[in-house]
Amino acid sequence: MPRSSSRQQLAELGSDRYLAEFTRKIFQSGFVWRVVNAKWPNFEKIFWEFDIERLLMMPDEMLERKASDPGIIRNYRKVRTILENATMIADTERRENRSFGEFIAAWPADDIIGLWLYLKKHGSRLGGNTGPYALRTLGVDSFLMTADVEAFLRNHAIIDSGTHSIRALKATQTYFNDLRQESGRTLSELSRLVSLGIGRNNLPQ
Repeated sequence: MPRSSSRQQLAELGSDRYLAEFTRKIFQSGFVWRVVNAKWPNFEKIFWEFDIERLLMMPDEMLERKASDPGIIRNYRKVRTILENATMIADTERRENRSFGEFIAAWPADDIIGLWLYLKKHGSRLGGNTGPYALRTLGVDSFLMTADVEAFLRNHAIIDSGTHSIRALKATQTYFNDLRQESGRTLSELSRLVSLGIGRNNLPQ
């Protein structure tokens, strides 16, 4: 079962680590994950271990040079999101008057879709499953809208629209909130259990 971090652990996690995982998931989206992981030490080195303040002072011409470095995956549009999401994190910290980790840790557990929508609106390329996958990896308690979870929700008439429509997200949040209250398990655990109970994981009796 996936493990979730405590609120204190999330609050103490540096903003650079949030930016790093957002970036990793953006590059993994639509790409071979093992290639991204193999090159990840180079990403950390080239982008100063995702130091927010240093990145925000970087001129555009330097960003372009870094985006063409053969040590990383050379995709300028995705590299650009590093600066854009650094800006999102800095703006959030300034507006909230607290660290980004504290902001994430304080988000209500029964409204994880609200955090998804926040990242989609204010961040860059963090919509769809990218933001949720990053949050789960960082230790935020969250269900995921995987293909298996979607199939389960449709089979049980919990959703009947696009998986990332507001109506579907709210219905899914309500369903998992109820399951959590009844079972005492985390959203992450329940999401994994649901995914294992359908599709190719569900062996005929």
